[in-house]
Amino acid sequence: MKKIILLVFLGFSTLSNGQEIALLKYNGGGDWYANPTSLPNLIKFCNKSIQTKINPKPGTVEPGSSELFSYPYVHATGHGNIVFSDAEIMNLRNYLNSGGFIHFDDNYGMDVYVRREIKKLFPNQNLVEIPQNHPIFQKPYSFPNGIPKIHEHENEKPQALGIFINNRLVLLYTFETDLGDGWEDEEVHNNPPNVRETALKMGANILYYIFNN
Repeated sequence: MKKIILLVFLGFSTLSNGQEIALLKYNGGGDWYANPTSLPNLIKFCNKSIQTKINPKPGTVEPGSSELFSYPYVHATGHGNIVFSDAEIMNLRNYLNSGGFIHFDDNYGMDVYVRREIKKLFPNQNLVEIPQNHPIFQKPYSFPNGIPKIHEHENEKPQALGIFINNRLVLLYTFETDLGDGWEDEEVHNNPPNVRETALKMGANILYYIFNN
């Protein structure tokens, strides 16, 4: 494990030689593969607008895999059930404690399941709403009102919820905003250009925070 953790810190420390992000392929029956154009579009936007050097093709990683430790940012989305085994919980917890970051983006219908699994990951911690003055809303783009609303589902307030370890945000759960829909190709959801730009800028802030903290 020490060797793996060392590789984690070396891999997460710089973008000078390129970096990779990944989509989480989880079990349980939910469509983990939803929004196939989201991450490629986010990567393209970030590489152009904030000069990241992310591999244009995102990876796919399973929660129990040692390959998880190769990615500083792992994205999970979908519309249904999500289940982690005990071994996957342990691997995910080690990953987050070692400097990793997971972003769960509810694509509608995922909420009850993802909250259950997050509680398994952190039984002694509760999800907390991320304050509007947190760095994730400050730069490189300003979101003074916190997480933006991108796609309407239940007419509820959009929320950015998180788990912190030693004051560092390691797990982000975006609820009732659906950033991933805004990252998708324009024709998928027919979102106006300004809505897509807002979603991509918020995504850029998330990656900026990960690569600079």
